[in-house]
Amino acid sequence: MGDDRPGRARTESVGMLFGIGAYGLWGLFPLYWKRLSSVPSLQILMHRIAWAFALTFVLALLLGKRRLMAELLRERKRLAATIAAGFLVSLNWGIYIWAVNAGHIVETSIGYFLNPLVSVALGSFVFKEKIDRGIKAACAIAAVGIAVLTVSYGKLPWIALSLAATFSLYGLIKKLTNLDGLTGLAMETAPVMPFALGYLILEELAGRGAFGRSGGIETSMLVLAGAVTALPLFFFAEGVKRVPLSRMGFLQYISPTLQLALGLFVFGETLSATKAAAFAFIMAALVVFAATRPRCTASGESA
Repeated sequence: MGDDRPGRARTESVGMLFGIGAYGLWGLFPLYWKRLSSVPSLQILMHRIAWAFALTFVLALLLGKRRLMAELLRERKRLAATIAAGFLVSLNWGIYIWAVNAGHIVETSIGYFLNPLVSVALGSFVFKEKIDRGIKAACAIAAVGIAVLTVSYGKLPWIALSLAATFSLYGLIKKLTNLDGLTGLAMETAPVMPFALGYLILEELAGRGAFGRSGGIETSMLVLAGAVTALPLFFFAEGVKRVPLSRMGFLQYISPTLQLALGLFVFGETLSATKAAAFAFIMAALVVFAATRPRCTASGESA
């Protein structure tokens, strides 16, 4: 038998490029949503939901996913999980878009740095997954970082915590649906799409709608929000087919790192001493977490 190691190496290299592309695009999302800052955040969210559904539903039909969608509709538990996932990811998107345009990009990055640890905690609570000493230590160190932020703000850092919680719950629920990225996004946005479409129609009728009124670039970007949402999901799905999850798991930190850099160096947000200290604890927690994992799992889709 021939040596297939060069073939595997090429496959993994392509997969790594897809993974870097996915997490890189997610990390650059603040540039896109910030360009739409003249549009109310709720309208941006509703456009994102509506156009993401339209694009992924049509693509799913064209790519022969009709049977998978029909099967889902017949299975009550999976359907309920998909509906819950749709509302959770919509909430996550809404918080993220608002936070970016309100000048809280640094705090959004904290939320996505925290995401793996929150996912582990949920996995332990819901699926009774084993919590070893490394995980306990990582969670304890991260908790100190959150405590530092809480003392600094005088309140809980709700943006970071809500982003981490909603996305971790979303990932948890997606385990029950077992759908590919394209079909999953189509079916998850389906239950919230009527609300999005209804809201957008009411805003247009009231003369408050941004579509067609806020300029050609903004209108085009609202339409393209569906493609912008779907493309990194496609890259992620292609990457995870070719690369072990242990390797994809480490790529997930590209996204919040880019968000942090954009917040600090492009949009002029500040990193106070207390925020820097909190970041140090959270990064130390992630180092402990990664160093004690025999295998690290990828967190999946992002903002």
